[in-house]
Amino acid sequence: MRFFRWRAICAAAMCAPLVALAQHQPSNYAREKRWAEEIVPSLVVGEAVWLEAPRTEKFLGIYTEARNAKTAIILAHGLGVHPDHGLIGDLRARLADTGYTTLSIQMPILAADAPAARYPVLFWEADARFAAALTFLRRKRYDKVVLVSHSMGSRMANHYIVAHPRVPLSGWISLSISNGEFTGLKRMSFPVFDVYAEKDFDVVLQGAPKRAAVLKRMRGSSQAMVFGADHHFSKKEKELAALIRLLLEGEGK
Repeated sequence: MRFFRWRAICAAAMCAPLVALAQHQPSNYAREKRWAEEIVPSLVVGEAVWLEAPRTEKFLGIYTEARNAKTAIILAHGLGVHPDHGLIGDLRARLADTGYTTLSIQMPILAADAPAARYPVLFWEADARFAAALTFLRRKRYDKVVLVSHSMGSRMANHYIVAHPRVPLSGWISLSISNGEFTGLKRMSFPVFDVYAEKDFDVVLQGAPKRAAVLKRMRGSSQAMVFGADHHFSKKEKELAALIRLLLEGEGK
């Protein structure tokens, strides 16, 4: 009996590193490189910057400086795309035009056919990238930094904020968080805003009441819906940018 128990203990010890490895996987850097090679030469607004973080290769950021801006915004895109893609690509330019410096960063990604359910293995690396983006903006002397994230980017932002509850952010605006709910959020030192679309994915819409209940316990936080918009806020980017600006006005520029 002791022999079999000992074998079971040894097997568990051998499997533990494998379990840890399965929970932490690096980004698909080759795919990131292809994205960068495609978008950097065609940038019209903003400049490419390369950021560094522990245990990850250098990653792309698109920095768009607004004159006399007092607030900077870190932008995090959704599943498997890049920092100039779709909604986030539009917001980084629109928000800069309205007086906010923006830094849109490449979030870690998997292969193109990887399902959303696999993405939590990348959250540790997303944490490091958010921290690197914040450090970059702090060195640019921005005292107020806000995080704006979309879909899977919001799940990554949620993980980062919960893992680092004292992170010196001035606010977090979550757009259509892809799992439909906030996990682990408690009273933060900064406001959290939940924004979703009238025609959003079912999981986002179904989770709205739960997210609202969480925000009620957090001072200065609130929820808003963009009428007529879909999950990607297609053709509603202007209205969304205006809403973001209204939400941030209390924090100053």
